[in-house]
Amino acid sequence: MSRLRRPAVIALAMAAAMLAAGCGNAAPAAQRSVSRAAPPGPPSLDTSLVTAAGTWAVALMGGSAAQHNNFWQLFARPAGSPDWKLVTPPGVPDNGGLVVADAGGRSLITGFRPSQYLTYTPLTATRDGGQAWSSASPLDAVLANAPDALAAAPGRGHLLALLTDGTAKMAAPGSATWSTLASRRSLAATPPGRRCGLQNLTAAAFTPSGVPLLAGACGHPGTAGIFAARNGTWQAAGPALPATLARQNITVLRLTRTANRIMVLLAAGTGPAASLLAAWTSGSGSHWSLSPPFSLNGAKLTSASFGPGGAAAIMLTGNRAQTIAGTGATWRTLPAPPPGTATLAPGPAGGFDALAVHRTRLTIWQLAPGSRTWATTQTINVPIQFGSSG
Repeated sequence: MSRLRRPAVIALAMAAAMLAAGCGNAAPAAQRSVSRAAPPGPPSLDTSLVTAAGTWAVALMGGSAAQHNNFWQLFARPAGSPDWKLVTPPGVPDNGGLVVADAGGRSLITGFRPSQYLTYTPLTATRDGGQAWSSASPLDAVLANAPDALAAAPGRGHLLALLTDGTAKMAAPGSATWSTLASRRSLAATPPGRRCGLQNLTAAAFTPSGVPLLAGACGHPGTAGIFAARNGTWQAAGPALPATLARQNITVLRLTRTANRIMVLLAAGTGPAASLLAAWTSGSGSHWSLSPPFSLNGAKLTSASFGPGGAAAIMLTGNRAQTIAGTGATWRTLPAPPPGTATLAPGPAGGFDALAVHRTRLTIWQLAPGSRTWATTQTINVPIQFGSSG
């Protein structure tokens, strides 16, 4: 197995490496033509997740992005409460996007992607479910535009960040120093990276036991590109895929830790024939369960959220929504979400909440278990100062 490398490569070289073909000369001509097709990227930063503190949701609000009037907001629904509240950390520009990571208990880490004149990634942390925030050591780089670009090791304090140039950085608890864990290029050169034909990195996470994970898009069909850093080497950690996907290129769209498991959302194939699968670890984390594939029929994934018990809810173009309850379940179509829905979240008593955005107003719509109709339950007016960042 290849040892972990820490290459000192300038950002321009890393960007060029990300554009290079990841399959090398080993692939036959027909396979190379498939791998050159652009793999689907991660969904938007609009998302929700469930932690011990409750449910968190990120949504883009405001006006025209071209006029810097778009502002990302963070909302929380405390455990045991039916109501959402605005908990966006104050004092940091958030036009570039918010990425959140479960730090265990009532703690959450929030990363602010740089925008305009900001050249680094500020980090803030809460230990009380969003009531108070404090600054953490910033990341002197640009966090990737992916909902799983930031991860925290449960109960350990380590942080893992995926950057726009394809580099993964890690920080020790309380440390202001971030060290390079891997890059797209160094990981692609390892035995599991070569088998995958790694094209780019899309997500980072920690296992429940604290093992760093990186994931991305494979140029070699039939391979799920998930890699674990164990004992100084990178090891293949993704699920074995069925023979029906042997000719499909696989991209990891989401990779996250939920309670005591890892959950993954995979895209198989590209274009009109693309499909989605969910996968979950169980037991020691080495065994995976796979969902049946769900055909996208030409639609694109816009938002993906995770709930308790391995549940997932996704938003697709065309105002479509799908959900899966967990291991052993099948995908289920939800009633068309209300207009403006940015993301879905599990409801406080089952069912789902739809978070719909209309400029500075967030409307919460609830779909009760067994119901086919969305009902308004709450409205939050967000104080946005238009023109403050132009």
